[in-house]
Amino acid sequence: MQFPESWLREFCNPPLSTDELAEALTMAGLEVEELRPVAPPFTRIVVGEIKDAVQHPNADRLRVCQVDVGQAERLTIVCGAPNARAGIKVPCALVGAELPPGDDGQPFLIKVGKLRGVESFGMLCSARELKLSQDHGGLLELAAEAEVGQDIRTHLLLDDTLFTLKLTPNLAHCLSVYGVAREVSALTGTPLKTPGFPKASCAIHDVLPVKVSAPDLCGRFSGRIIRGVNPKAATPAWMVDRLARCGQRSVTALVDISNYVMFELGRPSHIFDLDKIHGGLDVRWGQPGEQLKLLNGNTVTVDAQVGVIADAVQVESLAGIMGGDATAVSDDTRNIFVEAAFWWPKAIAGRSRRFNFSTDAGHRFERGVDPELTVEHIERITRLVIDICGTPDTVCGPMDDQQVAMPQPVKVSLRVARATKVLGMPLTQVQCVKALTGLGLPLTESDGMIEVTAPSYRFDLQIEEDLIEEVARMIGFHNLPQTPPQAPITAKIRPENQRSPFAVRRALAGLGYQETINFSFVEERWEHELAGNPNPIKLLNPIASQMSVMRSSLLASLLQVLKFNQDRKAQRVRVFELGRVFLRDASVTSTDTTVEGFDQPMRVAGMAMGAVDEPEWGCKERAVDFFDVKGDLEALFAPTQLTFEPAQHPAMHPGRCARVLCDGQAVGFVGELHPKWRQSYDLVQAPVMFEVDLDEVLARQVPHFASVPRFQAVERDIAVLVAESVTHDALMQAIWSAQCGGVLQDAVLFDIYRPKPAASAAEQSVQPEKSMAIRLTLNAQDATLSEQQIEVAVSAVLATLSEKLGARQRA
Repeated sequence: MQFPESWLREFCNPPLSTDELAEALTMAGLEVEELRPVAPPFTRIVVGEIKDAVQHPNADRLRVCQVDVGQAERLTIVCGAPNARAGIKVPCALVGAELPPGDDGQPFLIKVGKLRGVESFGMLCSARELKLSQDHGGLLELAAEAEVGQDIRTHLLLDDTLFTLKLTPNLAHCLSVYGVAREVSALTGTPLKTPGFPKASCAIHDVLPVKVSAPDLCGRFSGRIIRGVNPKAATPAWMVDRLARCGQRSVTALVDISNYVMFELGRPSHIFDLDKIHGGLDVRWGQPGEQLKLLNGNTVTVDAQVGVIADAVQVESLAGIMGGDATAVSDDTRNIFVEAAFWWPKAIAGRSRRFNFSTDAGHRFERGVDPELTVEHIERITRLVIDICGTPDTVCGPMDDQQVAMPQPVKVSLRVARATKVLGMPLTQVQCVKALTGLGLPLTESDGMIEVTAPSYRFDLQIEEDLIEEVARMIGFHNLPQTPPQAPITAKIRPENQRSPFAVRRALAGLGYQETINFSFVEERWEHELAGNPNPIKLLNPIASQMSVMRSSLLASLLQVLKFNQDRKAQRVRVFELGRVFLRDASVTSTDTTVEGFDQPMRVAGMAMGAVDEPEWGCKERAVDFFDVKGDLEALFAPTQLTFEPAQHPAMHPGRCARVLCDGQAVGFVGELHPKWRQSYDLVQAPVMFEVDLDEVLARQVPHFASVPRFQAVERDIAVLVAESVTHDALMQAIWSAQCGGVLQDAVLFDIYRPKPAASAAEQSVQPEKSMAIRLTLNAQDATLSEQQIEVAVSAVLATLSEKLGARQRA
């Protein structure tokens, strides 16, 4: 909310400087977001009156003006403004004046100049040249009663300051200048000037029939007919100026009056063209399919969840949000109907956002506007209409006030002991009473207890904590004590056998992956297709239709990132994410960190597509494959040894997918994207992906000391024929299970050979075999191995392979 300081001080003028006033408001919870002067500094600019303006003898677009600035002699000033004419008063910069800095940041100094042969002793200014607005269409015309020679800063009150408040939703009573002044009065003890609302005399008895059909929409509806107004009347300069300093441009006098009262008293209202209303008005909920053209030019379709004001023919206004174009006042308006109502906040909240716009009226009504002062505020509007737009024929009708469902006063109790505990500082009942009384809250006292009846304009006072907050605001948040923690502060040291998520991120980044952060909300189709989850956790109020369920896998999010990059011609993509997934699990109970029925584990997933390495001259480019990503996964878990077994995953290729095992426990999957999803997502290449539990990645083996072997190791190569179905993992398990006397140090598969297919029918019936060559590394800690020990160890390995895998040594 923005307003000028001078307007605030008309209601309450405490003996504080501008900065002190801003600090007091901020410490009371009304954060002053910005203090900005109305105009930048400039000097020697006064009110001047153009007495004569003639055509320049040597220029078609220039005029030579004689200007009275209150000095003994008139000044000759050459001006090119199109509205420079005799009889108007404008800002005049005298010789030696310093105008606000221009685009180059340097002040503009006025000197005696000569334009096309005519000397000019000053400059006539536009609003843009004084940095008052962006209007550069001509000279800034001042009021006719402006005093010639008066400093323009004094005349236009340019030494004023604009306050911009950042108000929280519970401070709806401060959405007006008077509301802020009421807070200033409570904070400083300075008397508050309460505005008066004299009643207008009624010369006619005309009343517009109004029916309130929806008490749950409108609790009170007040209105009055005013006839014989002049809609073409000019809005007074003081009102235009105040509206501009509140960020509101001037429209027409009638519209400006309505906006002015809204900023002044916080009461949005609406002025109808009475002659455009068919019959009477009906305040009701909308009907599906009804349409309304609004004042902003938009045409909206309402339904039963939106409140409207309708006449006998059509909808005329969105209740509490914006009026309709059909009954808007115009230059032809002669008779008006002024409306002020109390709309229930819950009936207005969120309605304007359904139509993708917001209004000052809706912003106030959805937070709560005082239901008690609708009549008084119409009286204020009536007086302004008569003073500004009145004619000899202007007459007012009686006030029509319908109270159908007024909110009941809320009583809230405050325990002084409870306030002391919550605020962490000693409080007395006298302090609490003084704070609440200063805010104008009616209360009754008992021993240690204060009962407050919330005023009609305070919709935020509902529970005891609300009153405690009010006490804290009046005391000042800066006065609350700074209490150190009572418990000892002990650093939480991570166990040595666990690494941090940051270390995992660094490890993956070192492998060439880039981290992505994605929403936990995903498209339901992804869960069905890529996670095989037929019953995902659905959101009650999704932020978008394509983000309607909670993800149970990170792969879909990464696939979307990969697709996004491919569509932008990225040739090589390697991405990963550390994130939480959401699974149904009836065994989970509610704790401080869990929700009953839902498991929320952390996982790490990665996806790679394109070349293995960046292009280089030394080697041929090769596309990333299953074994590259499998190697990245093994590097991530190192020094822990992983094992892999064939598996099935909804997102992965049936024959190129493996389950990841750590110490025999399944921790995730690695594999290539399923061909049908590659085709569905229109990918030029099948990416390889993995997803594993983060807890298993964080766990690591504690390094332990092992001495360097003192004796030379021995290597022996063996080649065995095994069935085609034997895997590398099965082969290694069999070798390490051999009884070698503890001398086997390492075993590495270094070759696989498949003989040519058999030619004869008899040979074709034999199960296909393959040759697997393994290099064994043998060593002992106490002595150099003898040939006999070596032969015994190799024989033990061959015997174990024959026994467990049916292998036979290749000749």
